[in-house]
Order: sequence, then structure tokens, then C-alpha cells
Amino acid sequence: MKQQAMLGFGQVRHARLRPTSHQFVYPTCFLMLPMRQLHHEADMGGLAVNRSAAISFHETDHGDGRNAASGGALAWLEELLHQEGIDDALGDIWLHTYPRMLGYTFKPVSFWYAHRLDGTLRAIVVEVNNTFGERHCYLLDQPSYGHELEALKCFHVSPFCRVEGHYRFRFMRIRQDQTERTVVRVDHDDAQGPLLKTSVSGTLHPITPALLKKALWRYPAMTLMVMARIHWQALKLWAKRVGFYRKPEAPEPFVTR
Repeated sequence: MKQQAMLGFGQVRHARLRPTSHQFVYPTCFLMLPMRQLHHEADMGGLAVNRSAAISFHETDHGDGRNAASGGALAWLEELLHQEGIDDALGDIWLHTYPRMLGYTFKPVSFWYAHRLDGTLRAIVVEVNNTFGERHCYLLDQPSYGHELEALKCFHVSPFCRVEGHYRFRFMRIRQDQTERTVVRVDHDDAQGPLLKTSVSGTLHPITPALLKKALWRYPAMTLMVMARIHWQALKLWAKRVGFYRKPEAPEPFVTR
């Protein structure tokens, strides 16, 4: 069955609990793309794929950066799953990610949802980028919506957090009447307990040219603002005298299970 590419409108939330309270909420929009259809659809509802446009998606922004001629981001993901012993994720694969807007993007985190042929969720790959140009993936095996999953934190993201402790993930897809909503929660616990609570949520809509124009008018520089807001919030933490830690070397394994 043909799947429709989706555009989500929602919010990013972040709350730091220690050593001082620090919270923010930003409006956002994001893509939810059926990756197995990416190379077979002419325009994905009007979304520019692997070409320049005001709003676009480029496969080279993900994985090992391979282009469509080399199989693209989907081929990279399938190889990653195979290398980790997951050979039954043969159903739909959806990618939750930021687009490029006006030619720019920074993707702090993207989520790959890999399904079996019967439609059940087989694995989730959490693809994380930091502002130092490094990338790391957390592989969540045998996940299910609404249930908490854990992974050891081993990749540097913020200079205000040590690379220690673990993440707690929870994914939800909520359907009500004719609308669908997605919620992803990612919390970070260190040795003292809960430290950060974050989430991204939004209501999904089938992509159309009119909807892309709406996103562009509402958030014309959203992806540029992602980077700007990261540095603005870092400045606020520095002003609050939150501890600052040097960036360690990136972990040698590219994937943490």
C-alpha cells in the first residue's frame, strides 16, 4: 500500500533539573518519510528530494552520507541493521527528521522506525549529531510504542553534561479521529538520578505543496534557528554557572545497542 510522506507541526520541550532549573519550549516542524518509497515517488507530495528547494530532504544528511546512486540513506540503514543481526526488518521504514530549509539544516536527532513485514515495530535507530560534526547511533532492539527503552549514554552532546549515565526513550503514535500525533520522549539520568527531560511532539499531516508553503511561511529559518537556539541556551547555562566539561573523544563503535 502506498504510504504518504508526512509533515509534523508541534513543539520541542527541554527541562534541566539540576544543579539549577532550566526549561524552554520551541515550536517546530519536521518530516516523517516512508523511506522505501523515496526512490519510487516523483515528488513525495511536493517535497524536493535530493535537490535544492526552499524545503527539501537530502539523503546525504544521514548515515555515512552516501548519495542516491549508491543506495542512499535507506541502504545505509539496512546495512547497519544487518551488521547488528537484525534481518527481519523488511517492512516499512519511516524516518522522523528535520528538513533542509533555505538550504540549511542541523539535525540534533533523527529517528528511524523499522518494521517487520506484518507491520510490527522491529527496531528504532536514534541518529544523533553534535555541534562538533560528529554522529552516533543508538539501536533500540525489539521496541514497542508506549514502553520505555534504555541505552547507555556514550556520545558527547552538550558541554554541560558528562558522558555518563543512560537515556530513557519512549515513543508514542496516537490516532484520534482523522488525525495522528507522534510523541518522542528522551530523558537523561546520571548517577544522581534524572537530569534532563526532553521531548518532541507534533500532529502529522500528508505533505502537499500548500502545506510546505505553510511551513515555510511559519518557520522560514527554523533549521538555522535550531543551531542558534542551542548556542543561546548554552549561554544561559553558562550564565547560571552550570558546570562545563571538555568534549571527550567520540566512541569508537558507531552504534550503541
